Amino acid sequence: MQIIFIGLPGAGKGTQAEFIQAKFGIPHISTGDMFRAAMSEGTALGLEAKAYVEKGQLVPDEVTIGIVKERLSQGDTARGFLLDGFPRTVSQALELERVLVERRRRIDLALHLDVDSGKLLGRLTGRRICRYCGETYHLMYRPPQEEGSCDKCGGPLYQRPDDTEETVATRLEINVKQQKPLLKFYKMRGQLRSVDGEAEMDKVFEDICGILASLHVRAR
Repeated sequence: MQIIFIGLPGAGKGTQAEFIQAKFGIPHISTGDMFRAAMSEGTALGLEAKAYVEKGQLVPDEVTIGIVKERLSQGDTARGFLLDGFPRTVSQALELERVLVERRRRIDLALHLDVDSGKLLGRLTGRRICRYCGETYHLMYRPPQEEGSCDKCGGPLYQRPDDTEETVATRLEINVKQQKPLLKFYKMRGQLRSVDGEAEMDKVFEDICGILASLHVRAR
């Protein structure tokens, strides 16, 4: 089962991906993890990607798809994979199709975790980090016992610059624009299924399991 996981930042893909991986034995492959692994291992593509990242530039599609191709050739993907963070554009989706065709495989499901972007601001701007020990909190989901202070070491909590409301709103807007044509692409191919990501966490996973059961995916 080859699955593309689509959702805005903060929609809860990471949590649901962990549940899917645990129950169905399908590895969760995130773009960030792939890049970090390739760069730390010093592969040719990893070093090329690192050069762009260190300059604050976007990694070109040909480098990204090369790293994806390397990852999908590893043995743990034999039963399938859950690809998170790639593709982000229709051109990347077409290139991924080409790579999979070479391996006589195809995308079985584009799973969309649907959450209204306006409701994600609170999720994404609520993170606070201890300046001393790095412990992470969330004002909505895991608030500190004493406002502004770390429970572990008493250090001051701060908000990362990329977690401010203005920055998050801009990031969400960009992601919404990117996501629309990608959703249309997979819908036209009959591969798109959406789940209400605003439901309770267990209900979201129950709905995902229902979709996977309809595609005859068995728990391991």
